[in-house]
Amino acid sequence: MGFYTGNLVGLVLGVLLGNAFDRTAQRRFGGDVAEGSLGVLQTTFFQATFMVMGKIAKSDGRVSEKEIELARHIMARMALSENQRLEAMRLFNEGKSPDFSADAILADLGEVIGRRVTLAQIFMEIQLLAAYADGQLTVNERDLLHSISMHLGINRVQFEIIHQRIRAQMRFSEHRRSSSSSATQASSLADAYKVLGVEADVSDAELKRAYRRLMSQHHPDKLVAKGLPEQMMQLAKERTQEIQQAYEQVKGARR
Repeated sequence: MGFYTGNLVGLVLGVLLGNAFDRTAQRRFGGDVAEGSLGVLQTTFFQATFMVMGKIAKSDGRVSEKEIELARHIMARMALSENQRLEAMRLFNEGKSPDFSADAILADLGEVIGRRVTLAQIFMEIQLLAAYADGQLTVNERDLLHSISMHLGINRVQFEIIHQRIRAQMRFSEHRRSSSSSATQASSLADAYKVLGVEADVSDAELKRAYRRLMSQHHPDKLVAKGLPEQMMQLAKERTQEIQQAYEQVKGARR
């Protein structure tokens, strides 16, 4: 399973805003976290990830087996110890309890993340993946995701940019596992451009800049230094691998 799978108001507008959002995010990225607060940030990010994942799973009224399977799959990819896995499952179960409110943990997460926009984006990417575990995004899930993103300083337009890229990444990953028909290859190439956040007629120089920008934002070591829990480094590595695959496909098609 790849790391990723609403339309934007016009694809071109979305791409343009996406590039602008990336540049703004870079300016607001912030420095590494001081050692004393790094543990607090990593712990809060870990707790929020699984509590909110449980909240999303329950938002459409019932928790499907696919949603539980996805949570376990993410835990497996994080190579958690037995104690960490049990804690993650406890947090997931707490999040899906009917009387659970995510406001407190999201307020805590927003406070410790501060202006580190890329961490907020990574968090939303994980939650969107959880929402798509059963293959669709319900109205309740979308509303909840909008609320989550607002807690983290991500407005609706920015959320849809992230959403669009995740959908493109999921389709791109699926294309790579499916047949190699000409129609599939064309669709895969179109999604590869969307993964990179650029239009098909972009110059080679701008294509390379977009690729390097995304790779820098999702570099596992940089993310851990800025507060991503070390257990989630594998997820970040998968993201950079998929960005690289998209870039290689686009480059190959341009030769």
